Amino acid sequence: MKTKIMLAAAALAAALASPALAADPTGLWQTPTNGGQVRIARCGQALCGTLVTSNHIRADADVRDEHNRDTALRSRTLRNLPMLTGFTGGPTEWRNGSVYNPADGRTYRGTITMTNDNSLNLRGCVVAPLCKTQTWTRIQ
Repeated sequence: MKTKIMLAAAALAAALASPALAADPTGLWQTPTNGGQVRIARCGQALCGTLVTSNHIRADADVRDEHNRDTALRSRTLRNLPMLTGFTGGPTEWRNGSVYNPADGRTYRGTITMTNDNSLNLRGCVVAPLCKTQTWTRIQ
């Protein structure tokens, strides 16, 4: 009996010592602006994300990246546009990535933080403390 109690206590201690598995950020996410949906995937050791659809894309499937600061990139379509690149870290926070905002054509330094299985915070900064955070909701 004493051995069973010790084994149960050891198992409980091991379970409490191991961190809970973090939510996986890969999948399709709803942004809070312009009806955007972004697919986050693994790109090697990093996370990246592409714009799948938005209100603008639904209105015109051929809409272009017209606000891009690089005039050579203004002819690319918004559909499947790379928006998130180079995020590394985990299991609940990824840093040192870049966030491209097609609304203003600028790229920001970013951080992705999982708040639970179906919600993440995306923070983009021009220079800290000049940052903006959005909460994205998992679609799938």
